Amino acid sequence: MKTYIIVFVSLLVSKAFAQGPPITADKPIMLGGKSFTVKTLTEIRTTERGTSTYAPVMMHYLPTSNSLVALHIPLVSYNLEGLSNETALADIILQGKYQFFRKDQTGKTFRMVAKTLQTLPTGKRIDLIGQSTKEYQGYYGLVAGYETLKYGISSELGYNWSPNADLDELRMKLGFGLPLLKPQYPNKQLNLYFEYTNSWLLDRDWYQLLYAQGVQYALKNITWEAAVQMPLVNDVVQGRKLEFSVFLGTRYTF
Repeated sequence: MKTYIIVFVSLLVSKAFAQGPPITADKPIMLGGKSFTVKTLTEIRTTERGTSTYAPVMMHYLPTSNSLVALHIPLVSYNLEGLSNETALADIILQGKYQFFRKDQTGKTFRMVAKTLQTLPTGKRIDLIGQSTKEYQGYYGLVAGYETLKYGISSELGYNWSPNADLDELRMKLGFGLPLLKPQYPNKQLNLYFEYTNSWLLDRDWYQLLYAQGVQYALKNITWEAAVQMPLVNDVVQGRKLEFSVFLGTRYTF
């Protein structure tokens, strides 16, 4: 009987830590080696230049409980000033993550992950930053996160390098997750997210501080999420300023 209780509590705690990943941010907690996740996170971005809809199909595989490899294949549809309306393949992304630090205690955990994103120049050259630029880019960052049964905090610091374009970026993110339901098994969660993104495009001297408010519902191994992101600081050249973005996503893990 004692063994069954330990197994049940372990399952309950592991599900309790499944608060994410956050919607516009990231977190270092990875659960379940040999697991596979198919997900999408569509962004409808409205700027002074027009509107674009970015819809990726993301396939994530965890070879072990502390490593992840992923392939993102996105489509982008846009209605931008000076360009005809079109739907096309955007920049394909390869992702890798490795969790190099983990400290677990009763009801809480702290973890750190090294992360890279390799953006391939498969999109059209329409200068939709983070969507379709037709430029090679490499992002290298560190993600840290502290999570308890009552809340989660995640942070990220990284640098995006683009050798042939003025897209070098210093990126910082901070996210807070708040579960609204008590931990339960099978998994059922309703989470609120409060997320901040600092983005400084060095060569262009553009700076944005973005705030996203999101909600996430998880039932067993399926998750639905939505968020609205708006600029708090928008120091970008006139005509290119972000007005707001809407994120709609779902993911399925097996």
